Amino acid sequence: MGKSPEAFRTISEVSAELDVPKHVLRFWETKFAQVKPMKRGGNRRYYRPEDVELLRGIRTLLHDEGYTIRGLQRVLRQHGVNYVKNYCRTAASDDTTRAKSALPDLAGETAGHARQAALQRAKAPAKRRSRDAGADGNEAKGTDGEGLSPSQRRSLESALNELEQCRQLLAGAQRAAPAA
Repeated sequence: MGKSPEAFRTISEVSAELDVPKHVLRFWETKFAQVKPMKRGGNRRYYRPEDVELLRGIRTLLHDEGYTIRGLQRVLRQHGVNYVKNYCRTAASDDTTRAKSALPDLAGETAGHARQAALQRAKAPAKRRSRDAGADGNEAKGTDGEGLSPSQRRSLESALNELEQCRQLLAGAQRAAPAA
């Protein structure tokens, strides 16, 4: 006989349910202050149903949606625990259209676009200005605003030039080919 849905879960049970190793759950506790399992004698963790729901949302956003720890921390700070819980509930829904529209509206955005906008904001790397950054905000470590070094930029420009030459060759070959 299984536990009641309202019963507390041990770390082993939560680990098995979410398919996440126990050490990862402990790590998430250090990174997400919102995850606070009850601790009993011997420092044993007991997770409330709300904790499990939040962890399920964290797992979905980190593993399935590609969020970074920092990006997910930002989402939790800006939109709260319920957003992550709701995201998980709606992501598990079979009807994806209904799932996307069930998400909360964020800062006046339509609900359908809110999820995508939140994903993009959380996935985007945070651009920091160092003390040594130039007037244009580029890092002094020799990278441009996109995080590319000069040699990486030259390589990309060279590849783009080569592709442009290929495009021109193809266009010339198409013009020269007799119509069939």
